[in-house]
Amino acid sequence: MARKSLQVASTAFRNNGYMPERYTGYGADESPPLTLTGLVPEAKSIAAIMADLDIPVIRAFPHWLIWNLPVQAEIPGKIPQGEMLGQLGGARQGLAYGRHEYRGPKPPQFIRRRHRYVFTVYALDTVLDISSDAKHKQLLAAMQGHILQQGSLMGLYRNGHGSAE
Repeated sequence: MARKSLQVASTAFRNNGYMPERYTGYGADESPPLTLTGLVPEAKSIAAIMADLDIPVIRAFPHWLIWNLPVQAEIPGKIPQGEMLGQLGGARQGLAYGRHEYRGPKPPQFIRRRHRYVFTVYALDTVLDISSDAKHKQLLAAMQGHILQQGSLMGLYRNGHGSAE
């Protein structure tokens, strides 16, 4: 049986568009809102990973790991830092970029090459029971066999070329 696709979008930027500076380390460094369309009713929780696809040697460098989000049509923007997020139904943020929080694009100023940042959202058939100290590989392993749907949104960033807000 084919899985129904999960559509991921944002009011902050379009797919394959440049991310506004406020969602980067050079701005407010806040997570963008993500809109989910087509969630299946069997979903029990949502997980999301944001990764930089253009770091040499590292295939997908994680900037944000969050899981056990309530099943809803939007992952709100400006998610605060912290391991446990009671205001989001007990969602957890793992260790990405060394912290329990969203870390937006912030390549060194001398790097002028465009980077691609992919937000991948997963609809899961369970609530994950893993430590907030989990990293990218541990989260992916815990999700194995529990992914009902997934979808992604690509944001771009290049120093000196953020989009207007």
